[in-house]
Amino acid sequence: MNLAPNVTLHDCSPTPQSFRDAVVEGLGRPHKTIPCRFFYDARGSELFEAICRLPEYYPTRTELGILATAGPELAAAVGPGVRLVEFGCGSSRKVAAVLAHLDVRRYVPIDISKAALLGLIDDLRERFDALQIEAVCADFTAGLELPDDGDDLQTVGFYPGSTIGNFDPTHARTFLTRLRDLLGAGALLVVGVDLKKSVRIIERAYNDASGVTAAFNRNLLWRINRELDGTFEPRRFAHRAFYDEDLGRIEMHLVSEQAQEAAVGGETFAFRAAESIHTENSYKYSLDEFGELARSAGYATARVWTDADELFSIHLLRVAG
Repeated sequence: MNLAPNVTLHDCSPTPQSFRDAVVEGLGRPHKTIPCRFFYDARGSELFEAICRLPEYYPTRTELGILATAGPELAAAVGPGVRLVEFGCGSSRKVAAVLAHLDVRRYVPIDISKAALLGLIDDLRERFDALQIEAVCADFTAGLELPDDGDDLQTVGFYPGSTIGNFDPTHARTFLTRLRDLLGAGALLVVGVDLKKSVRIIERAYNDASGVTAAFNRNLLWRINRELDGTFEPRRFAHRAFYDEDLGRIEMHLVSEQAQEAAVGGETFAFRAAESIHTENSYKYSLDEFGELARSAGYATARVWTDADELFSIHLLRVAG
C-alpha cells in the first residue's frame, strides 16, 4: 500500500517472539489463558467486524447511535483544533462518526493489527483527504509514546467499543492512569462503556446463532498454528461464553472436548476433557461504578451520554487538575 503524503505509519507491531512468549506463559498456568489482544490478526479483525454487524451484538450499533446523536454536544464540549488519538481503532465506522462532528486536524490511530490499521487508513483517506494521519501499529496496553504533534491542538483520546471492559477493574484503573499520563495535562478522553443489563441480552451478544463469535474465538488457535507452528485441533475446542453476575463480567473460553495435547514453539501442553483456555473478559459497569473508576484514575467526568434503553454509555472525561 502506497501511503499518501498526509499519512505516516509508525510500525511497532509485536514480534512473533512476544506472541509466543505470551501464549507459552498463559498455557503454562494452572488455569490456562491467552491474552485477548492476540485475537486480532487479519482474520480475527475480519471476524470481529462480522460480529459487529450481528443482530445479537448490540454494543456497536448502540454506540454508533449515541455518537451520531451526541456528536454536536461533544464537539461543543471539546472545541476547535483537535488531535484525536484512538486506541484500538479497528474499522473506520466509529471514528468517522466522530470526524463528522469534531474539528480534527491530526488523527493518531493505534492498533495491534497492521492489516486493520492499513484498511482504516485506506478508507479514511478517501473520505477525509485533508486529514493528517499518524498511524501507530503497536500494543497500546504496553509502553507507548505518541508521535510529537508539533501543533497547539487539543488532545482528545478516543477509546470506543467497551474495550475498557477487557481489563478487570484494578487493571482498568491502572490503564486509565497510564492513558492520562500519555495524553497529558488538559487532555480529554472519550470512552465507550458497556452497561449492566439483562443477562439474557448480554449472553446472546456473545453466543450468536450463526456461530461467528465461536469462529472468532477459535481463530486464536488457528493463528497459533499459522504463526507459531502450533499443533492445535481448533475444532476439538468448543466456544463458551457466560455472564458472571458476581464479578459483573462476560467470560469467553475455549473448552477442550476431549483429553488432548498441543505443541506451541517446542512446548507441549496437555488438556483434560472439559478443561478450558480463558480467552477474554468483558466487564460491565453501572454509570456510577464507571464514574468512580474514572475519578480514582485521575479524571473528572464532563459529560455522559446513553441510549434510551441504557444499554451502552459514552463518557467524556477530563484529566483532573
